[in-house]
Amino acid sequence: MLAGACSLSPPSGVASPRPSGGSPAPSAPISLEWPEYHRDSGRSGAGPAEPALTTPRTAWNVDVDGDVYASPLIVAGHVIVATENNTVYSLDIFTGSTVWQRHFGDPVVASTLPCGNIGPVTGITGTPAADPASGRMYVVAFLRGYHHVLYALSLTDGSVLWQQTIDPAGSDPRVQQLRGALAIGSGFVYVPFGGLFGDCGNYHGYMVGVPLAGGVAHVYRVPAARGASIWAPHGPTIGPDGSVYVVTGNSFSSSSSFDYSDAVIQLSPDLATVRSYFAPSNWVALNNGDTDLGSTGAAVLRDLNRVFVIGKEGVGYLLEPGRLGGVGGQIASRRICGGAWGGTAWIGSTVFIPCIDGLYAVSVGSSSLSVAWRSGHPTLAPPMTAAGALWAIESSSAMLYAFEPSSGRTLYTTSIGGANRYSTPAATEGFLVMPAGKKVLALSVVG
Repeated sequence: MLAGACSLSPPSGVASPRPSGGSPAPSAPISLEWPEYHRDSGRSGAGPAEPALTTPRTAWNVDVDGDVYASPLIVAGHVIVATENNTVYSLDIFTGSTVWQRHFGDPVVASTLPCGNIGPVTGITGTPAADPASGRMYVVAFLRGYHHVLYALSLTDGSVLWQQTIDPAGSDPRVQQLRGALAIGSGFVYVPFGGLFGDCGNYHGYMVGVPLAGGVAHVYRVPAARGASIWAPHGPTIGPDGSVYVVTGNSFSSSSSFDYSDAVIQLSPDLATVRSYFAPSNWVALNNGDTDLGSTGAAVLRDLNRVFVIGKEGVGYLLEPGRLGGVGGQIASRRICGGAWGGTAWIGSTVFIPCIDGLYAVSVGSSSLSVAWRSGHPTLAPPMTAAGALWAIESSSAMLYAFEPSSGRTLYTTSIGGANRYSTPAATEGFLVMPAGKKVLALSVVG
């Protein structure tokens, strides 16, 4: 179950110094940062309410050197964008002009892998994470030769402060994909691993925790014999006590002995201990049907002291942090939709869910779940909130939607020209920034 404190490749050179010059100076006052997937390690997806949406217009639209699957980040007035060509860009939030860019090496040619659905190359897929206080960001590139390398970069100029290979000992990097977002907490950067689309090869679900200064990695491996990916774009969620919540997919065991597949697992910050876990009572059937619970991540609703999770089956589960309930031990459950994929977002006691049959808002009580509203479009569109609206991108149509969060009333739609699966925006005051295929687009929310 645990390969804890496993020594992966150490960082090159000595522990990294702080980058000179501190954080990059913004072009004008911008106070709200978006340094991780859906803004924070709690994955709230909650952006600034002001200025409110009025007459939106495209502020800029910039070409980059590959497909963008990762969410953009926003730090100190700069937009951080990562591509499948293993390049990271820092762009000015106001103009889209390039502040710096860093290329890490050739990505893997997708046709050389035994399965998968990202091509023609696969490089940086999981959303990076930034630490504005230290002026650093962390990103994992998949490099030709089949190895995953974690880089710590200066936010000032993109210089590499340290790097290390983070493929867990005994893993086969050709069948381990990093689609999930990175997260920062308790002095670690957390990196999730799952399998490729198609479930080929001897892959496993791993969570790797690397100290923020680099060094010996801590590794948790889901104890299933094969499978049990941690693959959702949402990545791990960090709870108020530093616990690391992950949600797993199906395994391939023919046994009915529980193997932590199709489960929510609450790990200690050092990944050495399973503090609590939950699996639906029908986890064996979910396994057999490739009906992953882990097609989204965990939403930790701090004010309610509850955890919400939903997967491909479309059944939502309400859990108690620290006592997730074991097999079949949920506080409440109900069928919500036809199945959920991607990453959720939440405001207070309302969770917004990207489903195959539309976008859903679910009201959460201490022991209850109810559907507040549903829109048939967008589908499979991880949402977030900003400027008083709920935003989501439908990848199949490359349409951006904005809704009134309380009612689901449509406020705005526009074509963004292109989108990849699970595309999701980022926001700061006055701007919404989003991946648009091989472009990055910024929307001014007030015209």
